[in-house]
Amino acid sequence: MTIQVGDRLPAGSLTECIEFDPATACPMNPKALDVGEQAKGKKLVIFGVPGAFTPTCSVKHLPGFVANYDQLRAKGMDEIWCMAVNDAFVMAAWGREQKAGGKVRMMADGSADYAKKLGLDRDLTPNGMGVRCHRFAMIVDDGVVKYLGVEASGKFEVSNAEAVLAHL
Repeated sequence: MTIQVGDRLPAGSLTECIEFDPATACPMNPKALDVGEQAKGKKLVIFGVPGAFTPTCSVKHLPGFVANYDQLRAKGMDEIWCMAVNDAFVMAAWGREQKAGGKVRMMADGSADYAKKLGLDRDLTPNGMGVRCHRFAMIVDDGVVKYLGVEASGKFEVSNAEAVLAHL
């Protein structure tokens, strides 16, 4: 069942990699993070994308949240998380490329386990992408979902930074 407004985030973990090897510039030392602990006492925007480095995700979705970081913080958001079914190394490299550091936390859901717990997984195997997450955005307050926008296939209307700002 898909998570709904009023629901508490399910227990689970996401992985984040924020260190880079100075010699190779490669991401290193990914850390598994407990979602409940990370969300405790915070107001979050969590948005999910089908994949790092994919067109809409790289041209519109992530850049929109990076560009609107100050406005989201001014509206009371403590953190912004980007979640994708990619490994932590890919998410770190994508965040670096998109200049998301210090603004958007790049959270990896490498095996789609958390997307499945949210009920926001989708099978894109026919497109060669395997299981991914739907494009979505949610506002979360102390672990409870206050807004959820899940995009219809091919759409980008309810999960962008502007849509989230309109619900704050």
